[in-house]
Amino acid sequence: MGLQGEKINRCAPGGEAVMLKIAELLNVEPQPCDGEEQQAAPVRMLAVIDENNCIGCTKCIQACPVDAIVGATRAMHTVMSDLCTGCNLCVDPCPTHCIELRPVNETPDSWKWDLNTIPVRIIPVEQHA
Repeated sequence: MGLQGEKINRCAPGGEAVMLKIAELLNVEPQPCDGEEQQAAPVRMLAVIDENNCIGCTKCIQACPVDAIVGATRAMHTVMSDLCTGCNLCVDPCPTHCIELRPVNETPDSWKWDLNTIPVRIIPVEQHA
């Protein structure tokens, strides 16, 4: 339990790593993350190109809707992991089958917090002389 009795194991996206960090910061006992309210977090997938087998055909580049794959014709290609959404659209067009999706292990340090969903309002402050 947290400082005011709250459960510290309710962050499904962060999972056990976040719960352990919260327990450490609050100096409380860790709680198991296998409770009823704990839902399995979706696993983020990332396209990975076996660059040794890439022939530089650019079919994956053409298929990628977010331009996360870079490379030139007849040169090896690579995936920019920050941009890849794991949509799987680049896998099938590859003639050498050198692209696969791999799960990304999220940690509190690598978690992408979507700050655009937090509403920000400007509250005017009156100046007092």
